[in-house]
Amino acid sequence: MEGMNTRMDIEKKAIDRRIFMRGALAAAFAVPLAGTLASCAGSSSNTPAAAGPTGKVSKDNPFGLADNATVDAVIFKGGYGIDYVDFAANIMQKNHPGSTVKVSPSTQIAQELQPRFVSGNPPDLIDNSGAGSIGFNTILDQLEDMTSVIEAPNLEGTPIKDTLFGGVVRPGTFGDKFVALNYVLTVYALWYSKSLFDKNGWTPPKTWDDAMKLGADAKKQGKYLFVWGKEAATYYQTLAIASAIKQGGDEIRLSLENLEPDCWSKPAVQAVFKAMGDVVKAGYFKPGGSGTQFTQAQAQWSNDEAALLYPSGSWIENEMKDQTKKGFVMTGAPEPTVDSSSDKPYTAMHSAAGEPFIIPTKGKDVAGGKELLRTMLSKEAATNFSKTRLSPTIVKGIVPADGFGSSALVSQTKMLEAAGDDIFSWNFVDLYGMNKDQLVVWNSFLAGSTNVAGLTKGLQQITDKVRNDDSVKKVKVS
Repeated sequence: MEGMNTRMDIEKKAIDRRIFMRGALAAAFAVPLAGTLASCAGSSSNTPAAAGPTGKVSKDNPFGLADNATVDAVIFKGGYGIDYVDFAANIMQKNHPGSTVKVSPSTQIAQELQPRFVSGNPPDLIDNSGAGSIGFNTILDQLEDMTSVIEAPNLEGTPIKDTLFGGVVRPGTFGDKFVALNYVLTVYALWYSKSLFDKNGWTPPKTWDDAMKLGADAKKQGKYLFVWGKEAATYYQTLAIASAIKQGGDEIRLSLENLEPDCWSKPAVQAVFKAMGDVVKAGYFKPGGSGTQFTQAQAQWSNDEAALLYPSGSWIENEMKDQTKKGFVMTGAPEPTVDSSSDKPYTAMHSAAGEPFIIPTKGKDVAGGKELLRTMLSKEAATNFSKTRLSPTIVKGIVPADGFGSSALVSQTKMLEAAGDDIFSWNFVDLYGMNKDQLVVWNSFLAGSTNVAGLTKGLQQITDKVRNDDSVKKVKVS
């Protein structure tokens, strides 16, 4: 399960949070924001890393990687796997003969790595993703600033900051510190089989009333509208928040981000919860999700076609590539609104950079961690990721117009074009490490064991606990 909730958008100033993405992926996105990568960068890339042995600094060795270095990287093994980092590691080892890069998988980043942070022996590079990721508020003072990475030249000799889509600094900035470089551009959507929909004359629902009608049509054919798995129940929270933001506007996003006492009781949120509750009551969710492993549940959708729709990030195609029915034309559609009076149009969508890579200050070889990340941002490594994972990275000009033959990737382009500047995201779940507790509440709700009032109460209690905990550093979002 990919870092569904790893998609972050914290701002330190009152600036417009909307990310403007236009044009085909082949031509690159344009994301005008207040400020640029250059204005966010401040330190020189010619300063060697402070930790670990250092070598001679040069254009080809901007961080001063020592000869015969040993680099330790721990990568979340979810929908994207880890071999894309292995690919970059092999390039790095060729460029720095004698150096060794160890890439280790993990599905429980916090559980496995927090003890290493405590003991002062963290890895040199970490993909802090997945449901078990480390809450950023707990380790901010133990992470390197990523400015030197984007200031450095890439393997082709171009400053990295000039090769990236706009907006990549902001999602990884907490307070005034840029500590996470999100590697993948993630589009969140309702995914479906276009071939199945075309065969039955169905269209993706634009409102929750449309969803109910589609659920009734699905039931006539012995199918369900939705399916879920226990570890991914909060995918439906992501869907609900996006739908509520589209319905009620940025007021909803800010209320949730700032942990307001009544944030889950806002009218737009409640309208979405009620609509989802109606879907549950109608029996349009496939039963048993709270006892089903999430990829098995996803296979019920992508391979068995037992359900019509599945909310997920754009990692879903790669995650299920071995469990997708032949002829299943995977396609994305925007999240539904409650009704046509929504603050944002139906075409508005949730999209953000994800897969946050971090470099611990106390890693044995900080220069090695930075060099591996620099290599990942090369044209060769980024192209390999998009071609093999069918998802765009933050590196521009990599994905061709045909999406490497991926219908899902092509649909992402179309959705982004249609959304224009109506693109949004949020970060509070990842920032405060709420997902684990929220999973319990959502599994209960989707199973029909908890009603809307119970869902609202449970989520508000989780939010209030964080808000009222003085030991938790809060980040004000404007």
